[in-house]
Amino acid sequence: MKRRHFLAAGGWMAAARMSTAQQNGEGQPSGPRGRTRAREASTEGKGLQPLDGGKIGNAPAMKITDIKTFLIGAGGRNWVYVKILTDQGLHGLGEAYSAGPDEATIKVIEDFKTWLVGQDPRNVQYLFDLMYNTTRFPGGLVVSAAISGIEHALWDLAGKSAGVPVWALLGGRTRNKIRTYQSIGGNTPEEAAASAKQLVETFGYTALKMSIMAPGTMSFNQSIRESAARVAAVRQAVGPDIDIGVDVHTKFVEVQRAVRLARAIEPYDPMWMEEPIRPENFDAMKKLSEQVRIPLASGESNYGKYEFKELIESQALDYVQPDICLCGGVLEMKKIAAMAEAQYMLVAPHNPMSPLGTAVNVHFAASTPNFHILEYAAPVSGARKDVLKEPLMVKKDGYLEIPNKPGWGVELNEEAFQHMPPVRWKRGTNFRSDGSPYFQ
Repeated sequence: MKRRHFLAAGGWMAAARMSTAQQNGEGQPSGPRGRTRAREASTEGKGLQPLDGGKIGNAPAMKITDIKTFLIGAGGRNWVYVKILTDQGLHGLGEAYSAGPDEATIKVIEDFKTWLVGQDPRNVQYLFDLMYNTTRFPGGLVVSAAISGIEHALWDLAGKSAGVPVWALLGGRTRNKIRTYQSIGGNTPEEAAASAKQLVETFGYTALKMSIMAPGTMSFNQSIRESAARVAAVRQAVGPDIDIGVDVHTKFVEVQRAVRLARAIEPYDPMWMEEPIRPENFDAMKKLSEQVRIPLASGESNYGKYEFKELIESQALDYVQPDICLCGGVLEMKKIAAMAEAQYMLVAPHNPMSPLGTAVNVHFAASTPNFHILEYAAPVSGARKDVLKEPLMVKKDGYLEIPNKPGWGVELNEEAFQHMPPVRWKRGTNFRSDGSPYFQ
């Protein structure tokens, strides 16, 4: 066949394929609007249908009209906020985990917006399933963070629509106040001890958390010895009755190194040893748990109920630490907590994000029977002080009060955002003495 005849035949076949695709509803424009039209055409009349014209009880019908995002510079990293608007004039707020490539999280939220506009935001589980199932492949850090932030905002709207705090929709309160702890500072044992003592005196904390000394340039024996000295100094400073969480922050891969550390700090009665090894290998975590006599905690680097199911059923941990801005949101974390409760484990949420994430966690904690303690940073200065109109402030006994306003009971201070420009941020890389990077 001559070349021009071959090309002509190819062109005809391509045109035929295009025509067939159009008849089947395919071949829509590739941009967001094209994807939206294709999705609307394929889902029209399908999925969850409204009852009673869209009313829920005495509350009128409600539809999502827009989803906005805010990327806020918090000094060293960013906070990612979600704001869902509705045709009833109500809005809901949520926070997605700051993954590092935060612009990617924003883009995922914007894509989910094309799926969710027109939906009733109060059908939280249905919309979670819509996002999770249509994504198809299990989401990693960025997708899970985006879903979590959107899910928070849906709950905020559900509470505001019903005129009740979110905790009232999650089974009601199981406690009067929320116990918190804060991480100490200080590079030396003496500085760590002073920081711990000051936090207890200022806020009345009944628990603290501290890191260990184990950079990749430090020898095995030195890291164990200096870490133990650091824990000993803090214990001496705060006395025998303050709980001390020791955060290894996944600096170890070797199980036996974590065993050595556990035995070195055991005399100082730690509340737990957190993320003692990397989080991927649950069998290794179980092996570790069989050789130590202090409680183990982990989970901040894990996503969703399916991953936590395996971790919890391994019986390797005493505390699970899902992150509500990352694991899938409030309802997903309630399911994780229920699995942990059946295995006699407590939940201590990972909460390094902003005061909005703290407020979301407080409603989870208020309604969850096996909640133990919440990670917290007092909003006394900088972005933490200004990002909400009224951030939740710890009382002198180390506890937070439970909000009783509809929704989360807090609102963003959007006027302050102009003074909080975002930065391009990624987690720092750590190197061993030989130049190779290591996980931290």
